Amino acid sequence: MKELNTVLTELGISKVRLAKYLGVSRQMLYNYLGIEDINNWPKEKAAKLLSLLNIEDINGLKDLKITGEYIIDVENRLNEGVKDSSNKEVIADLKGFNKKEQELLSDIISLLKEKLSSDKTKDYYNAFVYLFHFIQSMETNDELKYNLAYFSKSLGFTDPMEFNFNKDKQFVFESIMFSAMTLYNNGGSSKNKLGDAHKRFVQSIEQKKEEKLSRTQELNTVKIQALKELGYMEINEDNAKEVFEKIAEIQSRKV
Repeated sequence: MKELNTVLTELGISKVRLAKYLGVSRQMLYNYLGIEDINNWPKEKAAKLLSLLNIEDINGLKDLKITGEYIIDVENRLNEGVKDSSNKEVIADLKGFNKKEQELLSDIISLLKEKLSSDKTKDYYNAFVYLFHFIQSMETNDELKYNLAYFSKSLGFTDPMEFNFNKDKQFVFESIMFSAMTLYNNGGSSKNKLGDAHKRFVQSIEQKKEEKLSRTQELNTVKIQALKELGYMEINEDNAKEVFEKIAEIQSRKV
């Protein structure tokens, strides 16, 4: 298997992607690669590997010429194989979406899984936690969508004059973002000014948390009062409508 590992290295194929292509875990792939004779692999997995490399049997490795064209051909087959494998895993959960939506969701899921499976520093994990929070908040903050559009444009994926959201607001946001990113890439402002700005940033977040906590405590107090007035111990499916109406009534008394 030494020749096989050499070829895989020259092709730049990671063990993670090869494992996904074959439909096995990384540990199982390492077990396969530790077997000297590919004929002792499961026949289906051996056939997939040979198909990927476009050779009839393992002896064909000796005659392989790793050219740019060959690398591209292998990469295309690998991408299609990984995509098909991933699609099969998630397709059952995508039946309610149209074809484009299914492809998009499948690609996103595949990419997230690939990044997480090779994440040794936890950078991707932490980034994806933030991404999860980002997606959760998109309905209440239009600027998050404008932010996505800005980076898609700046990275060359989207035409800079494409505006899929509120054109005027998006235009203003992108212009401000460009100015901010230019300042950032050029070294920013003085450390003292940046320190003051970040301090105000932290104070703003803490204030929002306090307001949210205060609001939560207020709602909890009103809920307890509503339950007490109605003679209930808790909110359940049977009394929820009545309790919420009582909460609204109590809150209206304070106006």
